[in-house]
Amino acid sequence: MASSSAAPYDLAIAGAGIFGLSVAHRAIREGLNVVVLEADRIGAGSSGGLLGALMPHMPARWNPKKEFQFQALLSLERHIRELEEETGLTCGYRRCGRILPLTTTDKLEHHLERAEESRDRWHGQETGFSYAVEPKGSRSDWLNAEAAPFGIVYETLAARASPRDYLKALATYVRTHGKLIEGARVTGFDEATGTVCLDGDANGIRARRLVLSGGFAAFELIEKLTGERVGRGEKGQALILDGKGLEDRPAIYCDGLYVVPHANGTVAIGSTSDRTFENASPSPGRTAELLARATAFCPSLSGRTLLAEWAGIRPRCHKRDPLVGRLPGFETVYAATGGFKISFGIAHLIAEGLLADITGRVPNHPLPETFLPDHHFGENRLKADG
Repeated sequence: MASSSAAPYDLAIAGAGIFGLSVAHRAIREGLNVVVLEADRIGAGSSGGLLGALMPHMPARWNPKKEFQFQALLSLERHIRELEEETGLTCGYRRCGRILPLTTTDKLEHHLERAEESRDRWHGQETGFSYAVEPKGSRSDWLNAEAAPFGIVYETLAARASPRDYLKALATYVRTHGKLIEGARVTGFDEATGTVCLDGDANGIRARRLVLSGGFAAFELIEKLTGERVGRGEKGQALILDGKGLEDRPAIYCDGLYVVPHANGTVAIGSTSDRTFENASPSPGRTAELLARATAFCPSLSGRTLLAEWAGIRPRCHKRDPLVGRLPGFETVYAATGGFKISFGIAHLIAEGLLADITGRVPNHPLPETFLPDHHFGENRLKADG
């Protein structure tokens, strides 16, 4: 471990999940000397999951948050290709598209309107992305027609990536061009001396700035520093089946679950959401439930071998949107956490926006106001069940 008397890093990042590693990747590319401090191991939290669904918001009631996510999904393919070229590793990315079943006449009418609105919101003529309503029975070799009595939506903006491969590529880049230390739990930051305090290390590490990106555990440290609790953990569970022959199928979102085929011949199913939980281990009952529900609307999954189960605690801000920016009362302490279900799709653009804030430049895509600390702290703060 480095001594606190060593030359300071420009930026220390607490947490080696998708937000922390994306911020590190961006900061290194902008010329900063970076260290990532991970309490356990890379992807030990919710970023080490299995699903990899990169899904857009519906093109309705458009707002800055939806526009930001659209721009993130639009630019993600190029970002990942550049990362793959930098590291020689694959991230399992593919623009796979998505199927949504229409189960009532109201939903059919609603999505016909969304299809019209998507032409403006998704700029279809320029981007080529479409959002189309198709009749009952369409794509029934994949989604059971009985699950979609009024037809389906098929949209082509949705994509998927392998979460663990994406993390591995980011971590490889950070290790090559910066420093990544596992088993280093950040417990605080002394702004006066620029010392990152570490559990079990009396010296700590010197850094000019600190970013807290440790998933749901970051909320505890943020509360310690600011006196305010702005988020919680929520357990999710997913699984992987043998998916040989399904690699080129689109993702399905049905009955509150995603089915996502991957390039390596597997198919992911998930995920559940539990506000209360005893631990982060997979529940056999939840696994059986996931299999039964997914097989009901996707019969092609029946009889396939279960390869892996996963469960993890995802970070969810009380006000739902991520928390990104400088913490109140501090000049050099920042946060980037609370991505919940959308982290992998937006992390690279979160990193770009945060680095713009840190370095004092104008971002290419401004962070939505609802992501900023002013939205989460003080008079705007919500309690856990608020």
